[in-house]
Amino acid sequence: MPEESHAPEALSAGGAMFGKLKALGVDYVFTNSGTDFPPIIEGLLEARQKGIDLPVPVTVPHEHAAVGMAHGYYQVSGRAQTVMLHTNVGLSNGATGAINAWCDQIPMILMSGRTPVTEKSRFGARTVPIGWGQEMFDQTALVRETTKWDYELRFPEQVAELFDRAWAISNSTPKGPVYLSLPREVLCEQTPPGGLDQPSSMAPVITAPDRAALARAAELLAGAKSPLIISQRGAGSAEAFSALAQFVEDWAIPLSHYWANQLSIPLSHPMQVGVNPEALLAEADVVLVINSLAPWWPDKVPLREDATVIQMGPDPLFSRTPVRNFPAGLTLAGETAPTLMALIEAMAALPRDEAALAPRRRKIAALAAAERRRVVAEAERGCAGPMSKEWVSLCLGRAIKGRKASVFQELGCPLSPLDLEDHNSYFQEPHSGGLGWGLPAALGAQLADRERLVFATMGDGSYMFANPTACHQVAEALELPVITLVLNNEEWGAVRHSVEGLYKGGRAAKSNDVPLTSLRPSPDFTLTAEASRAYTETVTDGHDLPAALDRAIRVATEEKRQVLLNIAIARVGPG
Repeated sequence: MPEESHAPEALSAGGAMFGKLKALGVDYVFTNSGTDFPPIIEGLLEARQKGIDLPVPVTVPHEHAAVGMAHGYYQVSGRAQTVMLHTNVGLSNGATGAINAWCDQIPMILMSGRTPVTEKSRFGARTVPIGWGQEMFDQTALVRETTKWDYELRFPEQVAELFDRAWAISNSTPKGPVYLSLPREVLCEQTPPGGLDQPSSMAPVITAPDRAALARAAELLAGAKSPLIISQRGAGSAEAFSALAQFVEDWAIPLSHYWANQLSIPLSHPMQVGVNPEALLAEADVVLVINSLAPWWPDKVPLREDATVIQMGPDPLFSRTPVRNFPAGLTLAGETAPTLMALIEAMAALPRDEAALAPRRRKIAALAAAERRRVVAEAERGCAGPMSKEWVSLCLGRAIKGRKASVFQELGCPLSPLDLEDHNSYFQEPHSGGLGWGLPAALGAQLADRERLVFATMGDGSYMFANPTACHQVAEALELPVITLVLNNEEWGAVRHSVEGLYKGGRAAKSNDVPLTSLRPSPDFTLTAEASRAYTETVTDGHDLPAALDRAIRVATEEKRQVLLNIAIARVGPG
């Protein structure tokens, strides 16, 4: 007879949490432990010995990397994970990851221990000096602005209900991280079994657009003479990705991936007009903005006075961004994929004037083709060493054509030359700018789908922010064959670009020595990766890059071994 499932028993709160998380659908708990963890570690062992089904605890040697792994795991799997950190100091190291997750609308349950409240006479009370040194008046303030909900576990019998609430709120529209602090004394106490083996008693709140607003949006787009779509965070699902590609073709609507961190349609699509929407935006009478934090540069493009802007997404007004004053003549609030599908369905019921659409479709396709030719020509000019980022991007796109692959891009390979075609093939750093996201997010994605070819393409500055020693150790420990491309120009190129963009023709634009941007002398990044037995190469000539990428892919796919390519690219500047 098959063995009966184990009914939950009374456990310490430190162990009861894990079984509850598994019941909520959590696969992994990304952890960085400390002196607040004794009841967690002891409780985890207790739960194992009692045969309780548990998520896999993953030891991550830096908190920022732990949060980044949960971020990337969700982006590929669609399932929210958990991060467990160490008191205030661990939470502070993870706070940048929480900022990134909040900006990217990534659900996760973020937890950290809390230094013992009591000094004596209670099991779990303070035992070492850091118990005093780590106490804060308001530890949660470290992440409160970038979480949807926060609380402190005060009694052991709260475990089941508080985790239900945390999970439901995190997965509600708009999704995002939640935070729970865990005092050590509470973790040491026994938790009653009720609810610990059950899914959440609370369903997430999933919003949908108002029907009248949906109908009005459909009418506006169908009747537009010069419509435009700007989309930054993807279509939301593989089904919506495919449907949106067909929709923009049917209705002859150009789509721009302005500062996109996910793809919405294939880059080769004839209605995909690239990353610069300015010319079409200036002419547009109806603009559909799909889940875009900043859909254009306000000082660069004045809209037509009669233009209508439709803002669509989980939070169309980005209500917790203090200043964001882009027009919103109409709002469609809801998860991106179902809202898109509803709009497409609403427009399918309207008449389509093919005689009027055909010339517009040809015009947009010609613009898209010209832009693609320009992108490829510019990239090919960057082949000579030191090569350009665009050349690296073009070579990478060619190397992975036809493969199930994801590129996690953080100031590494720019989007346009990649020529990607699939949902979940591209993820760029969140617009919050918390550097060091790319490599741990790629590790999380690889953990979610071991058959996927996963790349982290990063600038040398971003790579150093990623705590690479910790990331490579995790990659080896979990056998994650992520391919890391470090595009090394020995500087913070994004900072220099920002200075030159603000001060046109200024001193920085004319200087070879720009203060506060140089990363010279560059470390030998291959040695960092080799310390964790990675396959590495340094590539200095652009002509050698395609073969190096082929070797990297062979090692990752056949040997199942992590790879790092240290790629010398041209520096910004006049000389």
